[in-house]
Amino acid sequence: MTDNNAFHLDIREDGIAVITIDVPGERMNTLKDSFADEVGRLMNRLEDNNELKGVVFISGKPDSFIAGADINMINDCETAADTESLARKGQAMFDRIEQLNVPVVAAIHGACLGGGLELAMACHVRVCTDSDKTALGLPEVQLGLLPGSGGTQRLPALVGVQQGLTMILTGKQLRAKQALKAGLVDEIVPQSILLEAAVKQAKKAKAKPSKANLKGMSKLLEATAYGRGIIYKKAGEQAQAKAKGNYPAIDKIIKAVKTGVEKGRDAGLDYEARAFGELAMTPESYQLRQIFFATTEMKKETGADGVKPADIKRVGVLGGGLMGGGIAFVTAAKAGIPARIKDISPEGITHALHYSYERLNKKVKRRHMRRAELEKTMLSLSGSLDYSGFDRVDVVIEAVFEDLDLKKKMVADVEQHGKDGVIFATNTSSLPITQIAEGAQHPDRVIGLHYFSPVDKMPLAEIITHENTSKETIATTVALAKKQGKTPIVVKDGAGFFVNRILAPYMNEAARLLIAGEPIEHIDKSLVKFGFPVGPITLLDEVGIDVAAKVAPILVKELGTRFEAPAAFDKLIDDGRKGKKNNKGFYQYGKGVKGKPVDKSVYSLLNIEPQAKHEGDEIAELCVLPMLNEAAYCLQEGIIRSARDGDIGSVFGIGFPPFRGGPFRYMDAEGIGSIVKRMERLAEKRGDRYQPAPLLKQMAEQGKRFYE
Repeated sequence: MTDNNAFHLDIREDGIAVITIDVPGERMNTLKDSFADEVGRLMNRLEDNNELKGVVFISGKPDSFIAGADINMINDCETAADTESLARKGQAMFDRIEQLNVPVVAAIHGACLGGGLELAMACHVRVCTDSDKTALGLPEVQLGLLPGSGGTQRLPALVGVQQGLTMILTGKQLRAKQALKAGLVDEIVPQSILLEAAVKQAKKAKAKPSKANLKGMSKLLEATAYGRGIIYKKAGEQAQAKAKGNYPAIDKIIKAVKTGVEKGRDAGLDYEARAFGELAMTPESYQLRQIFFATTEMKKETGADGVKPADIKRVGVLGGGLMGGGIAFVTAAKAGIPARIKDISPEGITHALHYSYERLNKKVKRRHMRRAELEKTMLSLSGSLDYSGFDRVDVVIEAVFEDLDLKKKMVADVEQHGKDGVIFATNTSSLPITQIAEGAQHPDRVIGLHYFSPVDKMPLAEIITHENTSKETIATTVALAKKQGKTPIVVKDGAGFFVNRILAPYMNEAARLLIAGEPIEHIDKSLVKFGFPVGPITLLDEVGIDVAAKVAPILVKELGTRFEAPAAFDKLIDDGRKGKKNNKGFYQYGKGVKGKPVDKSVYSLLNIEPQAKHEGDEIAELCVLPMLNEAAYCLQEGIIRSARDGDIGSVFGIGFPPFRGGPFRYMDAEGIGSIVKRMERLAEKRGDRYQPAPLLKQMAEQGKRFYE
């Protein structure tokens, strides 16, 4: 075989063929259209070999089996028929593997996702390593697709209809022990003996696919058409309760599984291929794929061209509160970097350490982590009431109260007690970095590093630069955020930065609608139907009504009257309503509260008679258009570097509907001219805050798009 091949065949003296998958020039293996012919030639050789005893597929990459199919293949397709053809090629390729008359074993280490798992499931046996890097799943739904090369047929056959549907509909990935329990893999071994164990399986296994070993209620339900009907129905209801009808892949996934189970594998594969082709052409899948490409691009960027990040061996965290505890956790648990927490009280340090312990212990209980790993991670966390140990940290992340004088004092303290070259990263959500850096001995090493709450779950980090921030400081901070599991966007200093700045007018419009009498739940449901994970009133409770009240005047002072919040909301603060944090907000909280009931006393406090006057799509437009407008202002003013960064920041920071692609892709899809007309129409009715940004007017006149 030539060096350009991705599949390398070695037939051992004992009659076992070892096929090593190693895509040239790539960090991880991904399946490409061209591999169908290559695998076809391999199959010809194996089928013609009468001395063959078994086959093992193994990866030549250090950290992955196969991470999935190359998504560019789909983007290159012009029609549903083209994409359907891709799926049928994959199906045929994996069918030939399954039909070999000798045992075929997948030796899995690292990511085994999408097409990689489809290949592994076509094998008769699966052996995987006990490594943390090993994960098995079918994440196609996250791209608005379904598994197109037999995944909707083989997974339910291996793990059962209920478990298979859950995995495909959610894109859930299983760790080694979970996969073994589910019946997805047959054996778990240390990485050092993976090939040896796979060869052993190939010598003793049978050349036929495994079947699901169901027990209890699952066995009873899946034994009859009536029982399976209940599973299909419940799976659809649960998935659509979250999706609100916005993801066409859901119904097609359920139908593909149902067709295969009820009408046979051939019928199931036929429907799967057709559905794959149709879904690939939907606008929802297109936008989800663009987000995938954008995040992949960003992983390769340093944030500062031509500069390499400095090594980070230790991190200091100022403040042991919710944010500080979360930052320390992602530093130690995800980045694998020791973190030193400073707080003014022992309770603060205890709280921060307990925050990490709780999350790690959950992983241990779920068997995602060994107790030894928990203990190792906890040993990398330490606390102090003074700056002892801070002379050894490379980056200090500050997460204290939103008080400018306090933050400036922190800069001075770190410069006094820290090592030469230490970077000071502030987690402020609203205060200008330029002002925090004033008076610093080394302003070039002061930068914003804005996380979102809860830190361990929210994927975005805003890296905020001021005029004097050095390129090395930017690159090093971006690298740290990536190690912590974040997708970082670099933004310019300015009130609200990017995410909070575009969020504020959206929240303000929701508040105005409430003051005008729209019921709380009607407003929230309208925006959830649009595609946001939660509505704006719920979000206000989550963020904290008091926090929003503090940020609003800063934005008005710096950016003008279009950021003014309704004055009536002052009554909420006077009434002690902070939201979820003190169980007193727009919704009811606390013990004994079931569901999510509205606290109707809000209406009397604000002197409102609730009555729906607008349809849901009208409410969505009234709230979303000011957000789009502000995103355009941010691009116009250079707060964000590109429309791409703005879309990623919006999707990952505030949950802008990913199937709509982000504010800029959404405006392109709707037509910028249409967006401008709608804004101008609303400006006449509701005020100048709806006047479109100059950039939007200019682009509408010139017929331009954000993505050409």
